[in-house]
Amino acid sequence: MADYPIYLVDDDDSVRRSVGFMLKTSGHQVESYVDGAHFIKESRSLEPGCVLLDVQMPEMDGLEVQQELKNRGLPFPVIVMTGHGDVDVAVKAMKAGAIDFIEKPFAKETMLEAVAEGFDRIENSNVRSTRREEAKLLLNGLTARERDVLDGLVTGYPNKTIGYDLGISARTVEIHRANLMRKLEVNNLSDLLRIAFAAGLGETEE
Repeated sequence: MADYPIYLVDDDDSVRRSVGFMLKTSGHQVESYVDGAHFIKESRSLEPGCVLLDVQMPEMDGLEVQQELKNRGLPFPVIVMTGHGDVDVAVKAMKAGAIDFIEKPFAKETMLEAVAEGFDRIENSNVRSTRREEAKLLLNGLTARERDVLDGLVTGYPNKTIGYDLGISARTVEIHRANLMRKLEVNNLSDLLRIAFAAGLGETEE
């Protein structure tokens, strides 16, 4: 696989140092930016690469940076980095076209896998369709009610809201949620949402 540049956009100096060091020692070329505005300013002159984008930044947050890249017609694969618990923000980023999201603090393997997928996306447009078919096959094993619960999670709703919409208790939602996570062989909401988005859930017409 070709090694493309990685554009690391984060206002936290310690994150830029630590993540940049980790990626460089893994053999990657990394260019760091202190905020979204600086990155956008230089974006048109950059070679194709993968963008590691922090969501919570002053002045121009990650979602705004992502939208501006889209407006400029720059098809850089975007991986958003979120703080723990920012699942609703991650959902918005994925709906806007991010290929993945990772929660801080993250394991080295998680970061490298996400970057590898970004490189695949640049190199081979067929990767996305293959992943989509695989994800759809996984979802085919869910019951109708489990799909309903998954749809609610993809929308960013908490268990209580999903239960209210479906006319069931939050506890029952939790049971369905546990069952579908077991069937999909995932241990957390982040991994569950990755499969859902890969299958095309939550996509809206532009």
